Amino acid sequence: MIRVRKASERGSSNLDWLDSKHSFSFADYYDPEHMGFGPLRVINEDVIDPGKGFGSHPHRDMEIITYIIEGALEHKDSMGTGQVIRKGELQRMSAGTGVVHSEFNHSSTEPVHLLQIWIRPEKSGIQPGYEQKQIELGDNSWKILAGPEVSETSLRIHQNVLLLGARLDIGNTLAVPSQCWLQMIKGCAGIADAEIQSGDGVAVSNESKLSLTAIEPTEVLLFQMSE
Repeated sequence: MIRVRKASERGSSNLDWLDSKHSFSFADYYDPEHMGFGPLRVINEDVIDPGKGFGSHPHRDMEIITYIIEGALEHKDSMGTGQVIRKGELQRMSAGTGVVHSEFNHSSTEPVHLLQIWIRPEKSGIQPGYEQKQIELGDNSWKILAGPEVSETSLRIHQNVLLLGARLDIGNTLAVPSQCWLQMIKGCAGIADAEIQSGDGVAVSNESKLSLTAIEPTEVLLFQMSE
């Protein structure tokens, strides 16, 4: 089964300094038909005004991944971490038993555009942790960005989920696993008989011999779930 989650159908939060789109139920946005996909619980696409952001707030028992589309985000947390996350970098914060953090646009002149992703961990009460790496998307191929194994070239998340990413030129095609969530970052692509564009998501369940073909230059993330 393939189910397309169109960008225009997502929930939203609009503040003076924040434009946020929610693929799944989040905060004041509730949709019982969109509560997540497997352990994938949140995909928020945020645009934050220059110099603005989220003040200190707590999290626990969640794997939180930040993917920068454009700009830079300044992160501080109760573990003593203070980092700037830039385009081409990926951040993972394991909230575990509890962590307090803040996130602000690092620029005073340009907005920051990002995806914030939450994945439920395989167990509760793990030790909080932080990891940040420069990881580029695969060129016309899937590249592992995060997963359950310790690696020098990807982030480790405490769940049996692989996060893969690819940058596709027009006409290039990649195989799609039978159980996954696709999240379009940029461009336009075809999957089965559907055309998907920036901000669209696709839930794939129990499908075989499925492929994604770029209609325009495309950037896409894929969350591969266990069968």
